[in-house]
Amino acid sequence: MFTLAHISDVHLGPLPRLTLRELASKRITGYVNWHRNRRKHLFGSTLEMILADIASRAPDHIAITGDLVNLATGTEIRKATEWLATVGAPADVSVVPGNHDAYVPGAGSRSTSAWYPYMCGDDAPAERNLGEHAFPYMRRRGPVALIGCSTAVATPPFTASGYFGPRQARDLVKLLRQAGEEGLFRIVMIHHPPIRGATTAYKRMLGIRRFAAALSLGGAELVLHGHTHLNTLHWIRLRGGGQVPVLGIASASQGPGSHRPCAAYNLLTVSGAPGAWKLACDRYGLDPRSMTIGPEHRQILIE
Repeated sequence: MFTLAHISDVHLGPLPRLTLRELASKRITGYVNWHRNRRKHLFGSTLEMILADIASRAPDHIAITGDLVNLATGTEIRKATEWLATVGAPADVSVVPGNHDAYVPGAGSRSTSAWYPYMCGDDAPAERNLGEHAFPYMRRRGPVALIGCSTAVATPPFTASGYFGPRQARDLVKLLRQAGEEGLFRIVMIHHPPIRGATTAYKRMLGIRRFAAALSLGGAELVLHGHTHLNTLHWIRLRGGGQVPVLGIASASQGPGSHRPCAAYNLLTVSGAPGAWKLACDRYGLDPRSMTIGPEHRQILIE
């Protein structure tokens, strides 16, 4: 049996003091949005409660599906690097970047370089400055293959879309097939939901059909994503038959008082063997009345 905790959209705050040069970009819109909206509902104390509850359940691994920061400034990226060290060792925590981690041109390569120990494959080279070519990566942990993809790209103001391109799709197929041949339970991590209609047009993932084709060709058992700040379950139907569950999760920092659900995490339990896998998902979240973390929902996704 293998247990995996899944969190997303950490959005570490508060925002550092920004220079005029940093604000002379798309960051000005994000800066205004933070002070008008996000800072009222995203709390570090909530994130600490979520992480404490995860620690009490001692999962085998933790998956973080993007948006560790807000505007991807140098200060934020450094603080996120320090924060990751408190979550766990690189061998025990796997990360993929979100659109906020690549908020402006150049930010994506800086964040992936800083967090490289948490988003490199088992056979990855030591170099940190690999940019988009660091993805997809694969990590083998017990009976599970964790495969991290990136949709994180810098976008114009008032957009938050992601991109999954042909090169990454080809490499994903290879890793999925390899993991399948090794008899591993394949979990794909990605930030944007690879589902049509899962979010608004300006936040969507470009390459949804390409991603589904990669899963059909390579095979997979589960997809984890973030971005929407919602607790969701969708399914991707494979061309040859069958379907793959696609799980989203609320922001790990979301406090009460918003139209978004309060902070939560998925605790996934994988058991069985190839051809007879079993997968259960228990969701734990913040109760706004008691301000404690407790069980919210249980689903048997594969039996």
